[in-house]
Order: sequence, then C-alpha cells, then structure tokens
Amino acid sequence: MARQTESQKRTIDRVMHEFKHGELETGAGRKVKTPRQALAIALSEAGESNQQTPAQNKRARGRTRAKEREGKTAMQQKEGKGAKTRTELYAEARRRDLPGRSTMSKAQLEKALS
Repeated sequence: MARQTESQKRTIDRVMHEFKHGELETGAGRKVKTPRQALAIALSEAGESNQQTPAQNKRARGRTRAKEREGKTAMQQKEGKGAKTRTELYAEARRRDLPGRSTMSKAQLEKALS
C-alpha cells in the first residue's frame, strides 16, 4: 500500500470507528458485519483501494471529503455536527413565511419547520 496522507488516515479511522459502534452500512443500507468488509469500505472512501483505478479512487476521495464537510457521516450525525444553525433555520422560516419567526429559538424553529 502506498504511503497514506493524514486525511486518509483520519478517514480510515472514522470508518473503522463507525464499524466498531455498529453505524457502518453498505451502499444498499445493510449493516457491515465483518472487519474485512469494513476495511475495504474504509480504503475505498480514503481513495486507497487496490480494486479501483486511480481515477475511481480520486472520485471516491472527493465524495468522502464532501460528505465529511457537510456533516453527513454516521459519526457526525450522531454527534449532531450535521445539524443546521439557527441562522439557517431562520432563513428557511423566512422563505416559508412563518409568522413569529424572529422571536423563536432554534428549537422552536426546528419544530415549526418540521
């Protein structure tokens, strides 16, 4: 295996952590049951798979970076990092023209928008 960058190491650590806590799923939405399968997914997400071409690895790494940036990984969703801010919720409420939105708290905005 080629030398890994720090971001690739962090991605592999994150995926293996998700596997350890039962949060890792396949593309079809089923839980990953074996460490071998989890490692294959981790290497694929990190762009280090030996089963893919360099171009496929580059695309996979780009998708993973976007997912991590947007807070859409299982670990980030569990920790609440993918949640919207009050400002984002307020902008959505203004778009929907909800009355009383300016005095609402974040929790109240979330409830009103759901």
